[in-house]
Amino acid sequence: MLTLLRTASNNEDFKTLVKQLDADLAIRDADDHPFYDQFNKIDTIKYVVVAFDENDLPVGCGAIKQFEPKVMEVKRMFDPIQERGKGIAGQILRELETWATELSNTKCILETGIKQPEAISLYKKSGYRFTENYGQYAGVEKSVCFGKLLNKNN
Repeated sequence: MLTLLRTASNNEDFKTLVKQLDADLAIRDADDHPFYDQFNKIDTIKYVVVAFDENDLPVGCGAIKQFEPKVMEVKRMFDPIQERGKGIAGQILRELETWATELSNTKCILETGIKQPEAISLYKKSGYRFTENYGQYAGVEKSVCFGKLLNKNN
């Protein structure tokens, strides 16, 4: 049984998972990591979801932050490699979408790297569609951006 906790970026379990995420991304992104890392600071994120397993251990996380009016950006999605394939990330993403809708948003956007095939697969399976790279990712060849229109049944 998975438990999802709505919290904020000062949550210690979230911080621990993000450290694991950053370590993974440093390897995957190599020389490009400093560029991406500058956009992934977590000190002021108000909307965070942390997933816990039946033993109350943190097994995944994700966050949303306001990008523009009515649009939330999905950030810091992660589940450790030993937890992948269990549907945890999909449940976290759905909870983030529900929360975004409750906050009167109509769309979620996100960026991921071309070296993250698991993430790309998750987003496609979850109804996200490729979009033109936005904001700081415009023109960045190693970035892939997605968007999804939200409704009250996400």
